[in-house]
Amino acid sequence: MQFIDLHAQYQQLKARIDTRIHSVLDHGKYIMGPEVFEFEERLAEYIGVKHVISCGNGTDALQLSLMAMGIGPGDAVITTPFTFFATAEVIALVGAEPVFSDINEKTYNLCPLKLEETIKNFQSDEGITLKAVIAVDLFGLPANYSAIERICKRYGLTLIEDAAQGMGGKINDTNAGSFGDIATTSFFPAKPLGCYGDGGAVLTDDDDIADVIKSLRVHGKGIDKYDNVRIGMNSRLDTLQAAILLEKLVVFDDEIECRNNVANQYAAALCGVSIPFVPDDYRSSWAQYTVMSSNENERKGFMSNLRDAGIPSAIYYGTPLHQQTAFNKEPEFRGNVDLGALNISENISKRVFSLPMHPYLSETEIHKIVENLK
Repeated sequence: MQFIDLHAQYQQLKARIDTRIHSVLDHGKYIMGPEVFEFEERLAEYIGVKHVISCGNGTDALQLSLMAMGIGPGDAVITTPFTFFATAEVIALVGAEPVFSDINEKTYNLCPLKLEETIKNFQSDEGITLKAVIAVDLFGLPANYSAIERICKRYGLTLIEDAAQGMGGKINDTNAGSFGDIATTSFFPAKPLGCYGDGGAVLTDDDDIADVIKSLRVHGKGIDKYDNVRIGMNSRLDTLQAAILLEKLVVFDDEIECRNNVANQYAAALCGVSIPFVPDDYRSSWAQYTVMSSNENERKGFMSNLRDAGIPSAIYYGTPLHQQTAFNKEPEFRGNVDLGALNISENISKRVFSLPMHPYLSETEIHKIVENLK
């Protein structure tokens, strides 16, 4: 049994993907070829934003967003400690200071109440200015953007949506990838919309931001490719990956429906663990199906039973970011918030574990997983 079965997906799309790949091999435009721009247009239409600017990976997408917003040394950015390292890593990479704010204990996403408390408690007496918030669509569920957007506007903060896990999720009829001032995503193979290598994108309705990011992703180029008008990066989605994504986008809605069907079967049958919570009017893309045990020892027992039955499972995320070595060794990386306020992230990280989740999981496999957990 596969945790995420990319081979099964490829078999379903093999003829179409192979045709797309051979088309790229025939025209030979491997960097910024026509499929890149076609994919950007198709994804923008799907999500409902004016601009999609593809790039090398999801981490670069976050860094490009911060750079486009002019965030750097002397600035601070608030984010969640319960996410993948890249979300906070990019804040430090541009020279800014990560500030961690705790999560909602039901959704595992950035808690609006905790966020406002963090903003109010932030101390800027060391010449650090609070500039932005990065909210994460964890495990496929969009964050509470109606509340978070109001808070950011109230305090004059830029809001960045990290939709790396959220593509395919929704709040009412609004797609993940369209919230905040700017959004980013990843096309890492294991993501709901993934390619067969690295890839990412920035999404925005702002024409000026889009123009800056288009420049930044190619070494800060100006109108003339040899006249660089700013310091940028080398971060481009290659044409082969764009070709693959074009065909995956065609079946994306069907796959999201299948993921939700799997999640519904899990929810109906599981007992002994806390199942994921999805608020009314929200749709998760189920990047992961993450359940929670009563304690750390019980989690070990569950995962051991699954492993003995040949069922893979994983922990996302076992160590909150503020406790990881890179952010724990230097006091300034802790931001200006009492670390005792991050106890929800610390507690949940000891109890959560994720079950196999992909659109091609069979009812027989789901039954085997559930029975072994019982």
